[in-house]
Amino acid sequence: MQVPNKSDSPVHARIVTVRRIGNQSDMFTLPKAAVPLDRAFSVAFTRPTFQRVTLLILGAILSLRRRTITGILRDWGPLAHGHRSDLHPVLCCPVGSTCSLSCGLVAIILERVPEDQPVVCPADHTHPQHQGKHVYGKGRHHDACRSTHSPRVWVGGHHWVTLAIHIKVPFCSRPWALPVLVALVRPEEWNPQDGRRHKTPTRRAMHSLAMLMREFPEKKLVLVGHGGHDSHGLTRFWHPHQQHATLGSRLRRQANLCETPANRRSRIADRPPVKGRNRPMPRDVGQPSKGQRLTVDARGGGPRRVELIGGEVHGFKAKNGGGRVPVR
Repeated sequence: MQVPNKSDSPVHARIVTVRRIGNQSDMFTLPKAAVPLDRAFSVAFTRPTFQRVTLLILGAILSLRRRTITGILRDWGPLAHGHRSDLHPVLCCPVGSTCSLSCGLVAIILERVPEDQPVVCPADHTHPQHQGKHVYGKGRHHDACRSTHSPRVWVGGHHWVTLAIHIKVPFCSRPWALPVLVALVRPEEWNPQDGRRHKTPTRRAMHSLAMLMREFPEKKLVLVGHGGHDSHGLTRFWHPHQQHATLGSRLRRQANLCETPANRRSRIADRPPVKGRNRPMPRDVGQPSKGQRLTVDARGGGPRRVELIGGEVHGFKAKNGGGRVPVR
């Protein structure tokens, strides 16, 4: 197979050359279903590295055991010639841009989403517990799944922010969330040592969605997150881009809400007011007697009748340039 370099355009690859130790080589036919995936990743690697990457991609898809390099080589059998140490450096090789790999995968997934439907992007956190002495980026993180109101559980290891895309596949009744972007949240005490600015998990999710908005401006994105994504900074970032993206998360029970400021002058320095009359916090709002009834797809694949009660207010934050931002 003639694999393009980083500067070449992707080609319709079908045949892969597997190099042995020596001058001999074997060739096998690439499955037709794997050609789009192979084509999307070909522009990010050089020719020798991409020949090994193709083996790892197909092996990770077809493997029935743990998807390690050793397990993939066992499944390949005689097709994976050479020593296993030839494939281990592939994961350590410098890639020109990891964003190009992610955007290539996203482009393949978005072909399965209808043009008239928004792209639902769930965001979540995961904490793999890698606690070795030489593990890069490990720290002590709060585990929200195991914690309750009284005991708080802390785990050691990595903290990854994962961004996925919801798609519906024909052989499953429930939509699948396919992860496309991951970002490592480094511990705050590590960043001053390396001269970096600390980035919170919310800011990591913000950067991931901003990259999707830049690369796919014609798509309508819907970010769905848990209560940790209900931050004033993320809401203010999202408001100017509301034509292309929507943020949905759980509202905090003690959120500071207000109305639109009236057109009048304040008594102090004759300045216009920055906020209107305060609204009750969500924890103090009583349930109205009647709302809009809808049928939604519940968790588990079946329909469920719900009642929608809502309104339009403004969230307000006085410190650090928060200001006022409309929310629904």
